[in-house]
Amino acid sequence: MSATRAGDTGHVQPTGAVAGYRPERTLRLSVELRRQFKRRRTLGVFALMVALPLLLIAALQLGASEEAAENTRINLVDVATASGLNFTLFVLFATTGFFLVVVYALLFGDTVAVEAQWGSLRYALATPVPRMRLLRQKWLAALVLSVAALLTLAAVAVVAGGIAFGFGDIQTPVGVSIGQGEGMLRLAGMLGYLAVHLLVVGALAFWFSTITDAPLAAVGGAVFTMFVFAILDQVEQLGSIRDWFPTAEEFAWTDLLQTPVDSGDMFRGVIQSLVYIAIFTALGFRHFSRRDVTS
Repeated sequence: MSATRAGDTGHVQPTGAVAGYRPERTLRLSVELRRQFKRRRTLGVFALMVALPLLLIAALQLGASEEAAENTRINLVDVATASGLNFTLFVLFATTGFFLVVVYALLFGDTVAVEAQWGSLRYALATPVPRMRLLRQKWLAALVLSVAALLTLAAVAVVAGGIAFGFGDIQTPVGVSIGQGEGMLRLAGMLGYLAVHLLVVGALAFWFSTITDAPLAAVGGAVFTMFVFAILDQVEQLGSIRDWFPTAEEFAWTDLLQTPVDSGDMFRGVIQSLVYIAIFTALGFRHFSRRDVTS
């Protein structure tokens, strides 16, 4: 009996885990990325990212009317057909307030909740994958897919817009021209800002995803919360309180169209977004660490 016990101890680590078990080797990020990318909702999101610029090009080319020509309001729509870069800016402007919010909420909010709904979450933890590692890998996978979706939208808009309207310089609504090289650099800055700012709704949806077993509740709750803040942001009576809303600087990236560039609002937007991201992510990890996973 003692010999058997001695032999058994050679297969067990001091922590109680079997010999050779390494927590850091469980659920690699590449594995989680493949799992998430193969899902229908991910493929659907990327299909929409490709299709949306094409639909907008068709709308701009076929939807011209006398009423549009008589529009005296100066905005990015007026110069959307000036070049491929102009069209890309118009696509970003048209999708920032709603479409991209839903995309980030979907890719983040559907990660943990759907596993709980399917009943596979407890089996993943019993593999065993450390609880915090599982959550971290899902957060990183959602981040990679969200940024990839944003870049796909921009890349398709640049190429398709260039083919349709030419690969010219950026023409701002106030008549200032920005060269292609500098325009691409500014576009990269805009995408970087949007990737950070939209991560606020992603982190919020991720937190909700650790609370509920219903993916639609997590996604819908995050989108609804952001819409409420967007509505409240229109109430001027709230004064400077609106500056602290997570939606306060969602269009600050348009400041990169100015010459010279005024980056004050963008800097504030990035810092404020990082604070919200840290808070929502920490709340998600805190709740999941204490959650009784039974499904």
